[in-house]
Amino acid sequence: MKESLSIILPAKNEAANLPPLLTELKALYPAAEIIVVDDGSTDQTGEVGRAHGARVVRHPYSLGNGAAVKTGTRNAKGDLLVFMDADGQHSPTDIPRLLAKLAEGHEMAVGARQADTHASSGRWLANQFYNRLASVMTGYRIKDLTSGFRAVRARHFRKFLYLLPNGFSYPTTSTMAFFRAGFPVAYIPIRAGQRGGKSHIRLLRDGARFFLIILKVGALFSPMHFFSSDKPDIFF
Repeated sequence: MKESLSIILPAKNEAANLPPLLTELKALYPAAEIIVVDDGSTDQTGEVGRAHGARVVRHPYSLGNGAAVKTGTRNAKGDLLVFMDADGQHSPTDIPRLLAKLAEGHEMAVGARQADTHASSGRWLANQFYNRLASVMTGYRIKDLTSGFRAVRARHFRKFLYLLPNGFSYPTTSTMAFFRAGFPVAYIPIRAGQRGGKSHIRLLRDGARFFLIILKVGALFSPMHFFSSDKPDIFF
């Protein structure tokens, strides 16, 4: 693709996980802009990012994963944006598959985690519930609502920055916003690796937030759709 590429890595206390990831990204995509958004880390995340050739933007204190995504988006120069976790879960070798979907005419491409690569069976079951609820609200089948590994066209993604929460719900909000705005979204199957360190997501607390965001965004774009009897066959 001729369009320029920015790869955005929201990172909080990821100094131990960044070196192998940044080394691989620089080797595979030497022309890409790589941005590490240091979300108020208390370790050497920013220093490690700079040492490995990334552009580092720092929050003075932790504002949240979604806030880091928004900061990265505002600072990115690329026509295409790739968001991926800084903890090693996402493989840089899957990026061309995401970009291929954009080249085909989709405006967002999401890496959908296979069932056996979720962090736990509880999270997989919760994600399935969110997927189905969001599918009802949008009218489209959503295969992985909460995946943070995705590629988008910057000009479209920036239209929805004002909707994105500062916490861990940016994938939920952006996916539903794209569908309800009529932008085509594609999914590719991925195998998520084991993250390094401890996850910042809390299943009950953040799960409740995901649920409310699904309802809010669905109501914002199509308030009567949830109650309509004319729903697509999204469960099979």
